[in-house]
Amino acid sequence: MTKISYPPKPSPGDRVAVISPGAGLPGLFPRPFELGLRRLREDYELEPVEYPTTRKMGSTPQERADDIHAAFADPDIKAVIASIGGDDQITVLPLLDRELIRANPKPFFGMSDNTNLLMFLHNTGIVGYHGATVMTALGRPVAMNELTAESLRAALFTPGEYELRPADRWNDVDRDWADPATFDAEPETRPGTGWTWVNPDRVVEGRSWGGCLEILGWLLMADREIPRDLSAFDGGVLILETSEELPSGTEVFRTLRNMGERGLLQRFSALLMGRAKTWSFERPNGPEEAARYATEQREAVLRAMRTYAPDTTIVFDVDFGHTDPQLVIPYGGVVRVDGPARRITVTY
Repeated sequence: MTKISYPPKPSPGDRVAVISPGAGLPGLFPRPFELGLRRLREDYELEPVEYPTTRKMGSTPQERADDIHAAFADPDIKAVIASIGGDDQITVLPLLDRELIRANPKPFFGMSDNTNLLMFLHNTGIVGYHGATVMTALGRPVAMNELTAESLRAALFTPGEYELRPADRWNDVDRDWADPATFDAEPETRPGTGWTWVNPDRVVEGRSWGGCLEILGWLLMADREIPRDLSAFDGGVLILETSEELPSGTEVFRTLRNMGERGLLQRFSALLMGRAKTWSFERPNGPEEAARYATEQREAVLRAMRTYAPDTTIVFDVDFGHTDPQLVIPYGGVVRVDGPARRITVTY
């Protein structure tokens, strides 16, 4: 596998690309997008630069690939941030120029469908950053979540270790971005539950890999960006989380089972499982339904891990992915999972 390294970080005052490699949802929902751009300027002192498909719904895979190439090739652009996810970024991957991107390494921030680009960058030798898209994290109504804002600032500007913390309060219930009233009040949150540890009898330090479980499953089915030699994952940290599509416990188990049959699960010494998103507009679960869904997902993960990797250290309900806050995890970067101390430290 290609040796992977951290790209240079931006500094306040730098220009950063804002692209839509998945879906041009900023064109449909400008409010959270423009709020996120404003915070990039005012809170992080970065100058966002949009591209032809950033606000364009229905752009072709080639058009989106062109924007990715332009963002990485421009020497004045110091980081690349996704506006949001989507569902067909896998079609963009074959069109990307790996050598162009390898020659111009930059920090890329994205999650969900952007698991595709994060994995591509990983195989190109570039550490990426899972989390902090413009519309979901930076465009949060009224104010960014404090943990999200701190994590993003450290990932953007500060090399070195950063300790993750469990959220005191969290949220996974969305509101309508098309309704201006959505942005008049912060999202309602509920008390945090802390992290749940399984096999916390060791310290694991390794490079991370994984992402959104549904996207990872698609990449496995397409046999795209999955290395043949899995030994590079030995001793690493698997990061997984699920989306607003709320995959069933059965689907989660089957995806993990297939990863186990392929020999993937056994390679990692630790698994960070993102807090399950339990609500969507299509399935507006109440508290009891939400709790039942989260329990079913946890049991599915445990069933698969006990079958294929029973000794793996597992941490459930880490606040990254499709819930709020949205901690940034370096993708391909170093993660330290200290079971005895119940601490998780990432290296940005």
